[in-house]
Amino acid sequence: MNNHFNNRRVTTALLLAAGTGSRLYPLTKSRPKCLTMVNGTSILERLVDCLKQQGFKRLVVVTGHLEHCIREFLGTQAGGMTVEYIFSPLYETTNNIYSLWMARERIHEPFLLVESDLVFDESLLDDMLYPDRIAVAHMQPWMDGSTVTANQFKQVKAFRSGTAGPSDEIRYKTVNIYSFSRSSWLAISKNLDRYISSGRVHDYYEAVFAGMVADGGLSLQTVSFDNKPWYEIDTISDLAEAEKIFQADAYKSTIRDNITPQPSVRPLFQRANRQAETTARPFSGVRASTHAFNLGR
Repeated sequence: MNNHFNNRRVTTALLLAAGTGSRLYPLTKSRPKCLTMVNGTSILERLVDCLKQQGFKRLVVVTGHLEHCIREFLGTQAGGMTVEYIFSPLYETTNNIYSLWMARERIHEPFLLVESDLVFDESLLDDMLYPDRIAVAHMQPWMDGSTVTANQFKQVKAFRSGTAGPSDEIRYKTVNIYSFSRSSWLAISKNLDRYISSGRVHDYYEAVFAGMVADGGLSLQTVSFDNKPWYEIDTISDLAEAEKIFQADAYKSTIRDNITPQPSVRPLFQRANRQAETTARPFSGVRASTHAFNLGR
């Protein structure tokens, strides 16, 4: 394997956007989750702008629920990137492990894996632009989902589900952004094949990563996302908190000339944004973190 190729700066991004976004219903009834508006700008547009600012050249999007909306919104060029699509026909009955598996024959270079429900400060990607890294945040009481532990060299020791585990362990929340070298991706693809062929289509892809880390087949360096805001939007209450953190006047899109929704799509965005404003405000509960981060302590 060419180590120089493995250590090149990542310029390809894989975006998983196939899910139905059921927890954001009714906002996702007539448009994909990634087109949810956050203070007047969709999650997707914010993501593409972040990738543009970091010099990405290729974007591969795994679609499913209302995939035509994403195609109409992005087209084949967005933010200076070529855009390609992979449609997951089983998006209603499979989990993100299947979406990742769908990309195995389309990506053959180092890449950034990112979920389509994330909003974050663009500069947080600065340390994710080289392969075999994982974005993490210091665990806080309001966070849930997959966590990792790390050694003194900031390398992942183990993946864990939820908050269970020894009380003396320092746990870090996964932010659902990863970068992979070509060699790591080849190994991951083989394991994905094994999971899918055995019918484990309802698993999260972290199950694959966890097994590979445990047996030494995957090494990931942690990257802190604690120093600037980020947010994962799963629910209406998440949306309300994200809108507090990412104010409309603090975000100036630089890709509006590159992304031009079709006439049939734009009114849908406007209606959904008004609905979000009327339903999201009463909720609370922050998930983002800006606390100091120190994996070595």
